[in-house]
Amino acid sequence: MFRKMYDWVMRLAASRHAPRSLAIVSFAESSFFPIPPDVMLGPMVLARPNKAFLYAGICTIASVLGGLLGYAIGVFLEPVGLFILKIFGHPEGREEFQRWFDQWGLGVILIKGLTPIPYKLVTISAGFARFDLFTFIWASVLTRGVRFFAVAGILKYAGPAMLKEFERRLNLYSVLLLILLVGGILAVKVFL
Repeated sequence: MFRKMYDWVMRLAASRHAPRSLAIVSFAESSFFPIPPDVMLGPMVLARPNKAFLYAGICTIASVLGGLLGYAIGVFLEPVGLFILKIFGHPEGREEFQRWFDQWGLGVILIKGLTPIPYKLVTISAGFARFDLFTFIWASVLTRGVRFFAVAGILKYAGPAMLKEFERRLNLYSVLLLILLVGGILAVKVFL
């Protein structure tokens, strides 16, 4: 099962539609979509290491544009924003994130944008808080750029060796990745 899924993702990552799909996923993830763009970025860089930084740039630009949609949801569509926060396990999210922005301001964007915590929580909450839009944009470019370019750089230079090892023990690593993913989701729900 894992081999077929892996082969499908790698074929998609090498296809001519991959950059467009990556942009769509990056845009949507910053405002409402649950799957992070790293899921596509990783295989795309491994399939075409010479385009690693182009793909990271696509991720960054699309993520920031999607973040602006998330911000607009927080400003203009509060009921939709509250619904999205509720779906992601934060039914009292507006008040919680408002306190974060009141207390740490810019730090919320800079720290949360680098972590696997869904960025849409930050973007929508920044809109709720009416956080300064110019600061929101440059902080988003910085934090998302650092994240995606770091992932692309690591995979570009260390990826071929990692890929060979991963393919050799695909089932073991797939199960471990699944355990980490479920554990991460549970940890986010418990600690946030």
